[in-house]
Amino acid sequence: MSENCIFCKIIKKEINSNIVYEDNNVIGFKDLNPVSPTHVLFIPKKHIQSIDHIELEDSSIISAILLGISKYAKQIGISENGYRVVSNIGKFGGQTVLHLHFHLLGGRAHFWPPG
Repeated sequence: MSENCIFCKIIKKEINSNIVYEDNNVIGFKDLNPVSPTHVLFIPKKHIQSIDHIELEDSSIISAILLGISKYAKQIGISENGYRVVSNIGKFGGQTVLHLHFHLLGGRAHFWPPG
């Protein structure tokens, strides 16, 4: 955990958030500024800065995140029509919080290129 990381504070329940999914390795919570009807952030409970900082020992955590996203998408009924999963890496990738996170976006059509 990083003491200055806002997502680590959410994991430790120091900051309130609308948590919609949680297991031993992962928390999913609603984004404060949603860009889709469904916009949930899935984060590992272990502080990992980004995809570029994943180590081999983190593979079970990454699997848990992706399985959690899939489970939650099915649970809320967006799997049938589809959804988008995005992870931004670094400044040019648009990463604003330096804690690995995946955006689950659904409930409307998404187009390519994204922007």
